[in-house]
Amino acid sequence: MRDHAGAQLRSDFAARVVRAAQGPSEASWHSLRRHGAAQLRPGFADRVLRAARNLPGMPSFLDQFAFSAATAIVCIAATLFLQSRSEARQNEENLARWQQIALEAHHNEPRL
Repeated sequence: MRDHAGAQLRSDFAARVVRAAQGPSEASWHSLRRHGAAQLRPGFADRVLRAARNLPGMPSFLDQFAFSAATAIVCIAATLFLQSRSEARQNEENLARWQQIALEAHHNEPRL
């Protein structure tokens, strides 16, 4: 079985696995960085830093609390919705089973 599996692999399989495990060469990284830099317009880094400096400060405690409370409400609402849906489905299944049992019991009653 091992020989059959080995015969299915290409001859350079082991070399490709080792190359992939070692990662790209330094020349490849240099080429990728150069290509990436060519994709950016001049002044990109300055624009990013300027925009980052103009961002509003940390959210206030009240903002964090309001976000946490809204998240909790959404989670509780989702939980209650899913629970009620699951419970309704279970009730329908149970009722259908009891109706089947009652129908079978009715048909199996002795006739007088």
